Amino acid sequence: MKANKIMEDIKIKFISTGYYVPEKIVTNDDLSKIVDTNDEWIKSRTGISKRRFATDDETVIDLAYQAGLDAINQSNFDKNKIDLIIVSSITSPVKTPSIANLVQGMLGLNKNHVMAFDINAACTGYIYALEIASGLLKSGLYKNALVIGAEKMTSILDFKDRSTCVLFGDGAGASIITLSDDNNDQVYFYNDSKGDLEKVLWIKPYVKMEGREVFRFAVDVIPKSINELLKKSNLTLDEIDLIIPHQANVRIIQNVAKEMNLPMDKFLMNIEEYGNTSAASIPILLAEYKRKNPKKSKQKAILVGFGGGFTWGAALINI
Repeated sequence: MKANKIMEDIKIKFISTGYYVPEKIVTNDDLSKIVDTNDEWIKSRTGISKRRFATDDETVIDLAYQAGLDAINQSNFDKNKIDLIIVSSITSPVKTPSIANLVQGMLGLNKNHVMAFDINAACTGYIYALEIASGLLKSGLYKNALVIGAEKMTSILDFKDRSTCVLFGDGAGASIITLSDDNNDQVYFYNDSKGDLEKVLWIKPYVKMEGREVFRFAVDVIPKSINELLKKSNLTLDEIDLIIPHQANVRIIQNVAKEMNLPMDKFLMNIEEYGNTSAASIPILLAEYKRKNPKKSKQKAILVGFGGGFTWGAALINI
């Protein structure tokens, strides 16, 4: 009860956001040359036209570092003030050290007092990481957190499986957050999970997914997650400026919009350009929006994700 009370009174300021996507663009037509598919089939079912693929020399560690560096550079933030780094990813090439620990070293923060670790919550991971970071900032032990979602999904794709290899891309998104004393910066979280013993969405070693089951799951939990946040915050949908959903399939968002009687332009989308980047999709979308709309501030946004596990959840933030 006490812990819940603490989590209900957190005010977070987004100091900066950043993102990084590899240079290589892979179109649907490009994929049709290596697997039995075509542009019309992919786009009509998913909304994806292209995605970014990292080079063989780029690891998810590099992607995470570049996104973190971009967030630092976007606001000329003194990186030495970062004392907490959390990375969400399912594609680390090493079991240890953590991606966060390696990013710490690449940023030159080895002389600083920094707590650094990774989490695995698949496509919901950035929201999980954001809640963990917010709680640790609230504890008073840390001042400024770098929260990153990063994936090299191409490292776990079976390019003989046309049902999955066309869906994913590589990239990373990052946010620098700190505590705020502005009541408008109150944040709310709702995160949940259910053990997937039926292996509906599994990686061993390649991604395997029961698409219809995931679709039904997503269309069910997204509205529930949004409504839970509205209850906690005593806000209505009319008071929410935008919804930033995990980028998995445009049809999922269309179904959610219809069920909740919302216009599609209430939802930010970039799946056409990047595909599904798992834990990176929400922070990339957030950073890209901020980059394109530098004069907009103090907007109420709901981040909502779902992914393997199953995991799902949402965050109501002020951007």
